Amino acid sequence: MAVLHQFDYIFAIGMIFAFLDAWNIGANDVANSFATSVSSRSLTMKQAMCIASICEFTGAVLVGSRVADTVRNKIISVTKFTKEPSVLMLGMTCALIGSSTYLTVATRIGLPVSTTHCIVGGIIGVGIATLGADGVVWGWKGVSQVFAAWVIAPAIAGAFAAIIFLITKYGVLKRKNSFKAGLVAIPIYFAITSGVLTMLIVWKGAPSLKLDKWPAGKVLGCIFGVAVGVALICIIFFLPYLHRKLMQEDWTLKWWHIFFGPLLMRRGPVPEKPANVVIVQDYYRGHKTREELERDGASPNHLIVDDLEKNHKAGANPTALRVSDDISPPLSQTGKPAPHSLEAAEQKSLGPWYTPGNLFRKGKYYFFRGVDRDVVSEQGAAGKGGFLTGDLAAMHARTPHFDNKTEHLYSFLQVMTAATASFAHGANDVSNALGPLSAIYLIWHTGTLKPKAPVPIWVLLYGAAAIVIGLWTYGYHIMRNLGNRLTLHSPSRGFSMELGSALTVVMATRLALPISTTQCITGATVGVGLCTGDIKAINWRMVAWIYMGWIITLPVTAIISGCLMAIIINAPRWGHAL
Repeated sequence: MAVLHQFDYIFAIGMIFAFLDAWNIGANDVANSFATSVSSRSLTMKQAMCIASICEFTGAVLVGSRVADTVRNKIISVTKFTKEPSVLMLGMTCALIGSSTYLTVATRIGLPVSTTHCIVGGIIGVGIATLGADGVVWGWKGVSQVFAAWVIAPAIAGAFAAIIFLITKYGVLKRKNSFKAGLVAIPIYFAITSGVLTMLIVWKGAPSLKLDKWPAGKVLGCIFGVAVGVALICIIFFLPYLHRKLMQEDWTLKWWHIFFGPLLMRRGPVPEKPANVVIVQDYYRGHKTREELERDGASPNHLIVDDLEKNHKAGANPTALRVSDDISPPLSQTGKPAPHSLEAAEQKSLGPWYTPGNLFRKGKYYFFRGVDRDVVSEQGAAGKGGFLTGDLAAMHARTPHFDNKTEHLYSFLQVMTAATASFAHGANDVSNALGPLSAIYLIWHTGTLKPKAPVPIWVLLYGAAAIVIGLWTYGYHIMRNLGNRLTLHSPSRGFSMELGSALTVVMATRLALPISTTQCITGATVGVGLCTGDIKAINWRMVAWIYMGWIITLPVTAIISGCLMAIIINAPRWGHAL
């Protein structure tokens, strides 16, 4: 039974904007994490969304933190609100409004930002509005950590990812028989990866199980036990399947044949492969090498310039052929049909959108519209030649292509790293993002204030559901604005990026260093891109665009929430105005 019924409206508003905040976590933060897997074609959009939904939801609900800091990162002191807990309740609501508003705009324009830093910025604004600048902890234990994260997280993640990829590049990919070297190396990679991901779960991904309280011996035993176990499973079951599937090109194998293990070696001769059967997809399709571009005669930008000059001489409107600088896709790709298209005519014939049948169709369309998109194709087609994207074909041509079958080996590793990182994100970051809502509910329900706010299970369910909905309805937008627009992706590169990011999270968690998963994956992407040996293989305009988003996050969210809080608490009231 709630105690502060007079503030029911604050609780209701907090619920609405907490949902919007969590929706944006799915559409921005989670989508950013899976952009690497989708861009390298290790996962399709549908597979990425299903894996992310399951891992985020189970991570948050099953092993998510049941207790979160009432004020994220202890930016302001909770004790100063002991006599007026309802003011903090209002402040957390304003912080959610500021965070969710900025996140919505950032997601719409395709800007990946740290959702944790958004809520921190909102709380800073509330702290200044209520306690003044001296009421905010500006030192290393507070705001300074956020500033340090802009450098620390990308630098460490980039270094780890670069080391991993260089070992892979010269130890496997550039060998004379790279596929054979990959088969030898893959159990080792699985052992190392599973060990690192076990550390991620033990130290970061299961707060409610308190695994981080285990003694060092137990933790080491768990890590090495999992690593050795996964390596043995890989050798016994996975290697025979890969040998039969890729080396002997047995096109009749299905995924469940993995469980046959060594018995696959006794399988009969491989039947003749039909002409239309493809054993392994081309992970580099749509991305030309420098030789292929030169053979075709010109880069896409040169073709655009030539067309503009020809049409200008012919009297045509040159702006009609100019490619937009906007990184968003053309109108026809945003889900809105062209006015004279068949789809538009069909929608018109169905009648008004508010009829029961059309409401269901519209809901289904908006929820699943990102599932069947070819994000990789849209990354190259949308905004080609724009200011931020530049000449993607020329940039990708600077990155060497490796053997397709060898790349395929790393797609399995990339799926494992993406799924585990998603589980850890759901278990740890989701509850932290919902800390303000937990504080609002605690104050509204009990009328008291505590430094630690218990996170009810319904809050975790509420937030996890909002994250999943955000990912499915709009996650594709961030995915297509990242990935290959930063540098060319492939499974081996994507695996190195994700493992480098996971290593950074593990190390930073143990050393209490300030990091953001968004900044880690971006730094890892740049680190792997630099391993090509060509600085122009990275889209530095896009990197600067992302950095700009990180830098403005705190001041923008602080200004929105701080101004709103200041106006409310200092506003004249009826009967009390001058």
